[in-house]
Amino acid sequence: MKCTAKGTKPTDAFSQRQMDNYLSRLSKPLIDRVDIHVEVPAVPHHHLTGKGPRGTDTATMRKQVLAARQLQLPRNGGPLKPNASLSGRELDTLAPLDDMSRELLKQAMTEMGLSARAYDKLRRVSRTIADLDNSAAIQQQHVAEAVQYRLLDRQM
Repeated sequence: MKCTAKGTKPTDAFSQRQMDNYLSRLSKPLIDRVDIHVEVPAVPHHHLTGKGPRGTDTATMRKQVLAARQLQLPRNGGPLKPNASLSGRELDTLAPLDDMSRELLKQAMTEMGLSARAYDKLRRVSRTIADLDNSAAIQQQHVAEAVQYRLLDRQM
């Protein structure tokens, strides 16, 4: 597939400079409203046609998500209150952080220059990762994984 940007010749992919230029046009408040930002590379053809394992299948992932939702129901107050809709105050009581997790989050906030909105997003995503891990408490590795999902914040 050929991609072109205004004023450039067709290429197989956008250059890094073109991508950086595009990202610089996105406002930080807009990026803050997105919970998870990750780069998804193209899947090589041999992976699509091979017979080997391909990662987690849909049925297994569905079971994990349903199990995580079942953990959220009694804690968050019912099916209409997933982690994504918890307020900052609710996160304080329903998704408390231990000292090491709090310090890791503080470090990420400082180094990445994150906003208060991003802070709450990270706590919500950390709570969901802990639920997927079947963990009652948010642990440092859950916060670390949530921070890794803020790709665009690292590039801004």
